[in-house]
Amino acid sequence: MQLTADNKLKNLIVVGDRVLIRLKKPNEKTGSGLYLPPGVQEKEKVQQGYIIKAGPGYPIPSPVEEHEPWMENDEKVRYVPLQAKEGDLAIFLLSGAHEVVYEGEKYFIVSQGAILMLEREQDL
Repeated sequence: MQLTADNKLKNLIVVGDRVLIRLKKPNEKTGSGLYLPPGVQEKEKVQQGYIIKAGPGYPIPSPVEEHEPWMENDEKVRYVPLQAKEGDLAIFLLSGAHEVVYEGEKYFIVSQGAILMLEREQDL
């Protein structure tokens, strides 16, 4: 199977309370008109990027029941869903992020706790 922009992330599974973020393209020019190299903005403590994939959420334990050996063992994991959704613009702490390179592109894996703010496009 040939990887394309449409399907190269389809097989990735983000686990737990984590999200996969692609950094937003930084502004090359500061407010006063100075041009900064890309490495300067990447070292800031707070970054922003778009959520590409989101994990299922926080796993919660199943209720404790009297389980008999003859009963069918049908444990289904349940999750408390994340507030972050795919497509949101996330502002997050760089100290809580893990940088990964996949197929030549740089992404960040960030836990829900490291996200400070979300911007979501909603139709009103």
